[in-house]
Amino acid sequence: MTVVPITTTDALAAFCDSQADSSYITVDTEFVRESTYYPQLCLVQVAGESDAAAIDTLAEGLDLEPLFALLRKPDLLKVFHAARQDLEIFYTLMGAVPAPVFDTQVAAMVLGFGDQVGYEVLVNKILGHSLDKSSRFTDWSRRPLTDRQIDYAMADVDHLRPIYEELQGRLDENGRAHWLTEEMKILTAEDTYRNDPDTAWKRLKARGLKPRALAVLHKVAAWREREAQRRNTPRNRVVRDDTVLDIAGSMPTTADDLRRIRGLGKNIPDGRIGQEILAAVKEAVDIPREDLPKVKRREQPPPGVAPTMELLKVLLKAKCDQEGIASRLIATADDLEKLAMDDEADVQALKGWRRELFGEDALNLKHGRLALTVGKSSVKIMPVSDV
Repeated sequence: MTVVPITTTDALAAFCDSQADSSYITVDTEFVRESTYYPQLCLVQVAGESDAAAIDTLAEGLDLEPLFALLRKPDLLKVFHAARQDLEIFYTLMGAVPAPVFDTQVAAMVLGFGDQVGYEVLVNKILGHSLDKSSRFTDWSRRPLTDRQIDYAMADVDHLRPIYEELQGRLDENGRAHWLTEEMKILTAEDTYRNDPDTAWKRLKARGLKPRALAVLHKVAAWREREAQRRNTPRNRVVRDDTVLDIAGSMPTTADDLRRIRGLGKNIPDGRIGQEILAAVKEAVDIPREDLPKVKRREQPPPGVAPTMELLKVLLKAKCDQEGIASRLIATADDLEKLAMDDEADVQALKGWRRELFGEDALNLKHGRLALTVGKSSVKIMPVSDV
């Protein structure tokens, strides 16, 4: 395969034009994000049937619009492995999620290769190759890139082509292609990649906060998220997570109060940051009592739920072993608990292909229409009339 290094808009446009009529392309990215809020895209690798491009996104004057237009094409399939971070980057840069997409990691889970199977494992299992790991931890933002770095980066999209074709063939053979289609609709939904500051508090492990303190947490976490976005700096470089929780618990009202909170720099209380934190706290303090967020307390499940959960776990493992699919893709322990308590629980296991594979049997097991029997080497699932 011929690899074209691209550093100019004209070269990028020419390459993208050459791929426009392809049925699919393989795509990968290299980026850094240790010191920024948004990932810094450093290199994009794209491979077609006979040629590939290493697109230097840091090249001076390079306009990425020809690439974005290619990624937007609705009749061109884009193949990634573990696509979520790549799609997040493109969503940030181009204001849209590339689609349609085929994620080989998700496809491998659907086909029973295991939970979140790594690319190296997939290359080894399907192609019998070992990947060069020498440039795995390289700084992709440094220029010039070496030939070894380029070779390392391009190997990923080169191997992706036969891997995609093998996985797609297996999906077609066992009738699971529509399962993956459902997963890709979720993966390419714009809501998946929107970082809403008003939900930033959910990332913090807040336990035992009363409604007023929880309101402070909401407001301060939202302020921090906006500040991190504005400055393009990691959240914890604005204010650390534990400090945000301390602010929520102590509800400071003055600069002196802020000085008593560990983790705030000595210049913060009297500066702009300190004033904005205090303003966020005051906004929460002024919320009428009836409008405060409700504290969701985890209640002990009713008697009988725990045994039902254990039965559902056995059923889940049996079904996944039988179908050769990763159980994590079907239901989590939390999903099983909700399902044990409520036949109409809002869980993925009761939707789409998951309901077809597991959800209906789970409900039938709960209500005595299915039984589990233990054989010599496996658990068998049988209608009660057959027991």
